[in-house]
Amino acid sequence: MELKEIQNLIKFVAKSGANEVKLEMGDIKITIKTGAQRHETNYFQQTSPVSMPVQVQGDVQPSTVASESETTGGTEAADDSKYITIKSPIIGTLYRKPSPDKPVFVKVGDTIEAGDTVCIIEAMKLFNEVESEVSGKIVKVLIEDSSPVEFDQPLFLIDPS
Repeated sequence: MELKEIQNLIKFVAKSGANEVKLEMGDIKITIKTGAQRHETNYFQQTSPVSMPVQVQGDVQPSTVASESETTGGTEAADDSKYITIKSPIIGTLYRKPSPDKPVFVKVGDTIEAGDTVCIIEAMKLFNEVESEVSGKIVKVLIEDSSPVEFDQPLFLIDPS
């Protein structure tokens, strides 16, 4: 099982509301436990993986997790090639506002300068500001507020012209 598959499984469990998911595939055993604001993941790999079905505990119905490449059309990717992408520097939870009662850092149509804060990412109870490395105009916001993000995940598209 690859790291990307494990990360997708963690996202699925976090969104599903299940309390615990155990996955055993041959010599790989993965347990994901969730609680109030807590995600705990343990996995062990001893030798080569073998495919086996996932067992979900709780009142959760299995669903499919579509990859980004399946959900994005080929023509949209071609149109976005002229834009610069701001990507997540760390794994964590993205917040578009400095606090719940404040406005978002940036929105579509805003012009930003290099060094402007575009969002914050909470990782291990630390809030890290994500700053733009380029000047330009925000043309697309690719992630919702309070969403989990992965390392190098696209967050914003910037038109540098």
